[in-house]
Amino acid sequence: MASETHAADQGGLVFHPMDQFKVTPLFGDGQIDWYTPTNVTLWMGLAVLAIIGLLVLSTSRRAIVPSRMQSIAELTYGFIYKMVEDICGKEGAKYFPYIMTLFMFIVTANFLGLLPYAFTTTSHIAVTAVMALAVFLGVTILGFVLHGVGFLGMFWVSSAPLPLRPVLAIIEIISYFVRPVSHSIRLAGNMMAGHAVIKVFAAFAPMITISVGVGLVVTPLSILAITAIYALETLVAFIQAYVFTILTCVYLKDALHPHH
Repeated sequence: MASETHAADQGGLVFHPMDQFKVTPLFGDGQIDWYTPTNVTLWMGLAVLAIIGLLVLSTSRRAIVPSRMQSIAELTYGFIYKMVEDICGKEGAKYFPYIMTLFMFIVTANFLGLLPYAFTTTSHIAVTAVMALAVFLGVTILGFVLHGVGFLGMFWVSSAPLPLRPVLAIIEIISYFVRPVSHSIRLAGNMMAGHAVIKVFAAFAPMITISVGVGLVVTPLSILAITAIYALETLVAFIQAYVFTILTCVYLKDALHPHH
């Protein structure tokens, strides 16, 4: 921020839209180790506290006429439960707590990242990759536990002509192992891209302080663009949590019903 202000004072414009994704220690400026509290740690912790406040504290005094927070908690619960049941069937309901936890963490972290001076933890591949790998390993282990070697039957397309089945099996295996990559990059990439674009337009907003003539046009357009993209990011924050969750349900369905 100081370098941007100095550049503006000198008649230039310098901005670094990716600086908002830097991982920094909460205390001091030393080396970051695996145990170092960072801004990522802080905002993940705040996401957990927000979830506890929504799902636990708001429902601790349940009433027939629900409060606003209780209504949100109940609607979210019903929405995810129906998703799991519709995609995975009745037997998938036992895995609902894990899927509900995933959705709540992602959607809460996404919305917290929209606050001023906040940090979007889901914009980091390190965070989304852990969740994606947990889903991948979980459904793979579950598939073998439930079906044994028969779980491998999901890679054998029996409805295809016999000469094509080995080729299709290779393609299915490759696509299966690509799942955690696409699962994690989709979420991190979308969250990072949207916030970076907002930062770019925000850098042009103070243009009027540098050049009044150009700023009279650029500054209002920048503010308008920021408002529009911010509204879009609000929608994306929910959609990306929904997509991550529904893909988890689809992968779980493959583990429960590998031959379907």
